[in-house]
Amino acid sequence: MSSERRAAGLQPAQLLAVGGMLFSMFFGAGNLILPPLLGLQAGDAAIPAMAGFLAAGIGLPVLGIVAVAVCGGVRELAGRVSPLFASVFIGLMYLTIGPFLAIPRTSSTAFEMLKPLLPATDAAGLGVAAAVFSVAFFGVAFALALRPGLLSRVLGRFSAPALIALIVLVVGASLLGGAGSPMQPHAPYDASPVSHGFLTGYQTMDLLAALCFGIVVAANVRELGVSDPKRVAGSISGAGLIAGALMMAIYCGLAFVGAAMASSMPDAANGASILTASASAHFGAAGTVIVAAIFLLACLNVCTGLISCCSEYFSEAFPRIPLAAWAAAFAAFSCAVSLVGLDAILAFSAPLLGALYPPAIVLVAMGLAHKRCDRLPRMWPWAVLVTAACSVAVALRDAFAPGLWLPLDALPLADAGLGWLLPALAGAAIGAAWSFRERRRLVRRA
Repeated sequence: MSSERRAAGLQPAQLLAVGGMLFSMFFGAGNLILPPLLGLQAGDAAIPAMAGFLAAGIGLPVLGIVAVAVCGGVRELAGRVSPLFASVFIGLMYLTIGPFLAIPRTSSTAFEMLKPLLPATDAAGLGVAAAVFSVAFFGVAFALALRPGLLSRVLGRFSAPALIALIVLVVGASLLGGAGSPMQPHAPYDASPVSHGFLTGYQTMDLLAALCFGIVVAANVRELGVSDPKRVAGSISGAGLIAGALMMAIYCGLAFVGAAMASSMPDAANGASILTASASAHFGAAGTVIVAAIFLLACLNVCTGLISCCSEYFSEAFPRIPLAAWAAAFAAFSCAVSLVGLDAILAFSAPLLGALYPPAIVLVAMGLAHKRCDRLPRMWPWAVLVTAACSVAVALRDAFAPGLWLPLDALPLADAGLGWLLPALAGAAIGAAWSFRERRRLVRRA
């Protein structure tokens, strides 16, 4: 590889390939269920709500990958706060995109798509069916997680293209059928569509995923012959724009599907039921079967990858416990959590992600400006830990005492769910002042 090539960025074909890889890493079955519900609930405020959703669901993950790449890894990024914080925060990220939320959501989403195919039964019968399905689903996922190459060889070649083809069919049918009459926005989209769309974007969990696998993307770019750090970051940014454009088109199309179904199912609780109803309305029983089959394959693929990824991380962090034991524990725990149902998982995810996302956002922002922030090292712990304290306090209140007033509620943007922003800036200012003071002391001693 010539030195000129190493100093340059990726070729267009390589950039497209990395962009496609990035899309496949981000886009899972869970990403399908949020935009339709947003489109339905936001009503005639769907455009500003979608703008907020895209900022959190696409913009932040792309920036997160760049931040991890320029800092050399997520541990190097979070370690600028403290080694203890890095261990705790990274562990929580893996648990969140693993057995706490994302892994159980795969089973719940798949079962939600299969429900229309089941014989009519009461709530007890559905509960038994869900339990049987979850045990079988996670049993297969556990077996495949121990041999991850098998699933990628069998399904990887056609599951993602089939999923995209299905989306095109459903969205195309909705476009041809017209958008229908716009509805009034549901609360809280009626008062703050942009900010609530932004908070809904947290539930994609793609920023946390980006922090976990950002270094892998950077390594792939370097393997293609790009070694200059600025070129690596630029190539990742370009690939991110490609992946982001594709995801934006899909998200907007799915939101349109939700808006088109608003008049027929205004009280829908999740996006899975909206997609099933839309496919059934346009393609009959065949549409329901196709949606269920594609979601089952996609969810199983994502579930297997997440179990494998989380098991590898924790087996390295705690080497006395073998990878297979971690995989079994995560599969069993996720199976139990999945039985609470998709709606409950989505409701539980809001406070947990509300606690993790703000410090992750601050980490990414400072990581992108790490050369300047590293000159003022006290900024890192002050900005990130103050943000974390605020977000955790609000998350605990929202989870256990929703009516409780906190002093943070009096801060600007608190009503929009961004009350942590001013404390983050204040923490950064305190950290910067402390760093300047320490630097002056060193100069005087010298």
